[in-house]
Amino acid sequence: MNARLLVSVVDDDPSFRESLPELLKELGFAAQTFSSAKEFLASDALLRSSCLILDVAMPVMSGPDLFRELRRRDVKIPVVFITARRDEMARSQLLDDGAVECLFKPFDDTAMLQALNKAIGRN
Repeated sequence: MNARLLVSVVDDDPSFRESLPELLKELGFAAQTFSSAKEFLASDALLRSSCLILDVAMPVMSGPDLFRELRRRDVKIPVVFITARRDEMARSQLLDDGAVECLFKPFDDTAMLQALNKAIGRN
């Protein structure tokens, strides 16, 4: 149903980068993964992505840093943050800053699908 829509995933955790694309494919999306913000910024996915799933805590350039860099470049990709750190204040700040959603790991398939539908305007 959403096979034409590319969801890019930026996460420094190799096991997460391997498992999340399988879920995205099951949900009907194309998926591309990146191990760092720098790798994503250098890719053509920057212009092709319908949504970005972005880990909050990454070395060198964090998820929020990449989010700010995208805004600075006027790249308007809807962002769904994911994080292992359960911090409601940080989550609220990310949402206030314009993120579509911020999910705490581990999240369930339904929560991810709802976030993606919201990101692409299908809510």
